[in-house]
Amino acid sequence: MEFENLIKLIEAVSASGLTGFQYEEKGMKIKLNKDVISSVPVVNVTGSMEQDIQSTPVPGTQEPQSVNSAETAQMQGKMICSPLVGTFYAAPAEDAQAFVAVGDTVKKGQTLAIVEAMKLMNEIESEFDGVIEEVLVENGQPVEYNQPLFRLR
Repeated sequence: MEFENLIKLIEAVSASGLTGFQYEEKGMKIKLNKDVISSVPVVNVTGSMEQDIQSTPVPGTQEPQSVNSAETAQMQGKMICSPLVGTFYAAPAEDAQAFVAVGDTVKKGQTLAIVEAMKLMNEIESEFDGVIEEVLVENGQPVEYNQPLFRLR
């Protein structure tokens, strides 16, 4: 590959939204990567976004007559909810390991995930100590304000 073409290739990859590019020609290999996450500001989101899930009757409605044990178990525990609308990411990068998984013990203030909103990466931190019982959102899934993300015990 000629030097001028190599420069054009580098400029094209840099200007694009690509995070990586590989090219091979006549035994010569070129691999270009750019770290997008480190160039995006990270905002720590704190506050009381967790809630204890309990069945609270709404005035004018009736309680269900029977609730099976599986539903009761799912309603118990502490919830970590999204403090904003955005996209949920379980890991700091596509090829990185998730911040937490089911069964992991977490401490108050530990980062559990990232919610991207308007090109800002917002760290979601645990508000209490516990064990991850369930991850309620898939990686890359859009989330709503106050949507449960994790259930802890």
